[in-house]
Amino acid sequence: MGIANSTKVIEFILLGLSGLPEHQPLLFTIFLITYMLTLIGNVIIIMAVWTATRLQTPMYYLLANFSFVDMSMASVTVPKMLVDLVSVRKTISFSGCFVQMYSFLLVGNTESFLLAGMAYDRYVAICLPLHYTAVMTRRLCLGMVIFSWTVSSLHSLLHTLLARTLSFCGSNVITHYFCDLPTLLNLSCSDTSTNDIVLLIEASLLILSPLACVLLSYISILVAILKIQTACGRRRAFSTCGSHLAVVSLFYGAGMITFLQPSSARSLYRDKLVSLMYTAVTPMMNPFIYSLRNKEIKDALKRMLGSPV
Repeated sequence: MGIANSTKVIEFILLGLSGLPEHQPLLFTIFLITYMLTLIGNVIIIMAVWTATRLQTPMYYLLANFSFVDMSMASVTVPKMLVDLVSVRKTISFSGCFVQMYSFLLVGNTESFLLAGMAYDRYVAICLPLHYTAVMTRRLCLGMVIFSWTVSSLHSLLHTLLARTLSFCGSNVITHYFCDLPTLLNLSCSDTSTNDIVLLIEASLLILSPLACVLLSYISILVAILKIQTACGRRRAFSTCGSHLAVVSLFYGAGMITFLQPSSARSLYRDKLVSLMYTAVTPMMNPFIYSLRNKEIKDALKRMLGSPV
C-alpha cells in the first residue's frame, strides 16, 4: 500500500461549489469578476509602489510582495474553478492535483509570513521611530521575503511528499473546488496518522508562529499608542495599522477555522465558504482595503491616473 498503489487513481473529480446546473452561470460570472478585480487591483498596487518615489520604503516593498502573493493565491484555485463551472466533466489529473496542493500551501504560508513581516515593520515604525531606517533596511526586507518563500516551499514540499506516499484506491471524488491537503487525506484509503500528526504539529507551528509575531507586534503598538498624549497623534498611529489589521483578521481567521479544527468537526459547506474567503474574496479585497485607508497609496494612484493630488 505504498506509492505504487496510488496509480490506481489517475485523476480526481472536483465536485466544485454547487452540483446544481442552474447555479453555474451565476457563480461563473461572480467569480470571473472577482478574479479580474483581484488581478487588476493587485497589479495597480504593485505598479503604484514601484513607480512612486514616496513609496520606495520597506512598508510598501513588503506590500508589493504581498500583492503578488495575493494574485498567486487566487490564480492557484480560481481559474480551474471557472473552467469547471462551464465544463460537464470536472476533472484534474493526479499529478495536477498535487501540483495545485503544493502551490496552494506555498502561497498561503508565504502570505502568512509576509503578514508577520509587515506587522514587525509597523512595530518598528511606531515603537522605535528613531531607529526605523537603521532597523528596516533593504537587506532585512529582502531577507524577510526570501525567508518567507524558502520556509513555505519546504513546508509545502514536506506535506506534498507525505501525501504522495498515500494510496488512493477507492473514490476519486473530491468534495471541493480545488485539491487541498485535508480533503486528500480524507480521500486516501491508507493510514494517514503520520500525515495528521505532522499537519497538526508542523503546520500549526507555521501558522501560529507568524500569528504570535503579529499579536506581539500589535500589543506593543497598542501600548505605545495609548501613551501618545494627543488624540490626533493616536488617530494617525491607528490609521497606519488599520488596513493591515483588517487583512490579518480576514486571513488568519479563515486559515485557523480551516486547518486547526479536528476532522470530526468539519462541515463541507462551511469549509467551502471559508476557503472562498481566503482564495478568492480576500485577495480581491486587500487592494481596496489598503488603497482606501492609505493616503500615500491614494495619492500615488491619482498620479498614475494623471489626477491632481
